[in-house]
Amino acid sequence: MDPGCDLRYQRRGLERENFMSGHGTAIPMTARKSGPLKGRAEVPGDKSISHRSLILGAMAVGETNITGLLEGQDVLDTAAAMRAFGAEVTQHGPGDWSVWGVGVGGFREPEQVIDCGNSGTGVRLIMGCMATSPITATFTGDASLRKRPMGRVTDPLALFGARAYGRQGGRLPMTIIGAKDPMPVTYTVPMPSAQVKSAVLLAGLNAPGQTVVIEKEPTRDHSERMLRGFGADLTVEDGPEGRIITLTGQPELKPQTVAVPRDPSSAAFPVCAALIVEGSDILVPGVSQNPTRNGLYTTLVEMGADIEFQNPREEGGEPVADLRVRFSALKGIEVPEERAASMIDEYPVLSVVAACAEGTTVMRGVKELRVKESDRIDAMARGLEACGVRIEEDEDTLIVHGMGPGGVPGGATAKTHIDHRIAMSFLVLGLASQRPVSVDDGSPIATSFPVFEGLMAGLGARIERANK
Repeated sequence: MDPGCDLRYQRRGLERENFMSGHGTAIPMTARKSGPLKGRAEVPGDKSISHRSLILGAMAVGETNITGLLEGQDVLDTAAAMRAFGAEVTQHGPGDWSVWGVGVGGFREPEQVIDCGNSGTGVRLIMGCMATSPITATFTGDASLRKRPMGRVTDPLALFGARAYGRQGGRLPMTIIGAKDPMPVTYTVPMPSAQVKSAVLLAGLNAPGQTVVIEKEPTRDHSERMLRGFGADLTVEDGPEGRIITLTGQPELKPQTVAVPRDPSSAAFPVCAALIVEGSDILVPGVSQNPTRNGLYTTLVEMGADIEFQNPREEGGEPVADLRVRFSALKGIEVPEERAASMIDEYPVLSVVAACAEGTTVMRGVKELRVKESDRIDAMARGLEACGVRIEEDEDTLIVHGMGPGGVPGGATAKTHIDHRIAMSFLVLGLASQRPVSVDDGSPIATSFPVFEGLMAGLGARIERANK
């Protein structure tokens, strides 16, 4: 291990004014075959928990203090939205924030349009938390977010009494008129979606009585954990219909001190890079091991990955561990379909790992990838094909025929479709392919992983901007 590497990446252009902007000019980037990755990778705070800590802090009465907050553009847009609804949100230092909340039902009507940038999580959760207050808000986002369907959230919010008016197909820009006299609902989520579940639970906070959400398949449970932590009366039980979550409305949420664990979805990129770049040996400390989020790591171990889960502990109510990761000769597997909800954001980088493994990797039950920041199945399939990898796909399946360590030809430019995970996945591929792999735009990386470039450079990765 090289204890100085985390200091090196801090010296390589990570000052805030140099962060990539997901809302600015396209930044073409190229990754080239690298020597062994070595050192310590301090990945940012968890994006899901960062969003929720700001929102629940705004709905509590008093001051919530947050450390380790992810300062990517998605989360900064949520912070701005909470200010617009009347909460006092203050940054005190890197990752150190406070929120002075206005209480459940205390949101004021925002004076301007709420711009959620690239964040589907942000816009859907914010719609939920304001939908049962007698106020009106208009939401928009970047070109990618404006293409994404909102009906999956606005349909259940209508059951509370909220009304939504948007573009054809239920797309942004969209105005939500909150319910004056909200009623509690019982709602079965039709697809595995933590965003939909969370939006309904947040709406239920300001409805009298009990709101019940039924999940046929469990999804990430950060909302349930954090709602209980803020003092909400919430129970979870398994029944014949699935996972039943019952929330008693109109609580007085109590402010908290939230320590945000490191994001397992961000950690996936240095972890997967180390697995496919020969000779690599890295440590990724303090990564969340929430069982509803760790499907990728379970899958990688099944493929033969050399990952040690060291020093398991609990931080901020979440299980975490330090990950020691070494280059591994990986084998293709069939990923269990029921695991999809616990790793839905990680399939793009898993497909890169699969391309560098021996044999075939089959990923089924992944149709949710079609409606993420981009159609991620299509984006990964087309980019991998351009790099010489054989792919099969249908609406709900992606199959990657691996070419073994160092076997991917590369030499292509992948289209990112304004999608941070597509951009980072292909840059990881370029580190292990025979010829460089480029992406047409790396700027969206700032939405979730603003220190990606410097962190990877500190490990020894050869990633550069075309305009440098």
